[in-house]
Amino acid sequence: MNHWLLKSEPVKYSWDQMLKDKKTFWDGVRNYQARNNLKEMKKGDLCLYYHSNEGKEVVGIVKIVKEYYQDPTSEDTNWVVVDVAPFKSLKKPVTLETIKSDKRLENIGLVRQGRLSVMKLTAHEFDVILELSED
Repeated sequence: MNHWLLKSEPVKYSWDQMLKDKKTFWDGVRNYQARNNLKEMKKGDLCLYYHSNEGKEVVGIVKIVKEYYQDPTSEDTNWVVVDVAPFKSLKKPVTLETIKSDKRLENIGLVRQGRLSVMKLTAHEFDVILELSED
């Protein structure tokens, strides 16, 4: 299983909306590196759900429930989506500040490539963030 981080501005699509909808497709990706990450995702992979701009914190976990297919919001065949469903709300959100201050996460893509909306995580990075959400 691979681990990922998905970023969404809460004003556009919040964790609360994800919980309400129970399933959605992850659209709007218009960066080739992020698109390639979507194409690597496999059914069952887990993704941290990060609120960008407002909050700047990891708030939950979603599961990939359908692998990539053509983005229905675009006629351009370069763009794809995956279907995700809520898996778990974090006990306590993990802020970007907390992530940046933890030496175990010094190489995480969220810090190194802050503008990338879909990024791969190591199992260790994923586990550290879950640990931080329990503190």
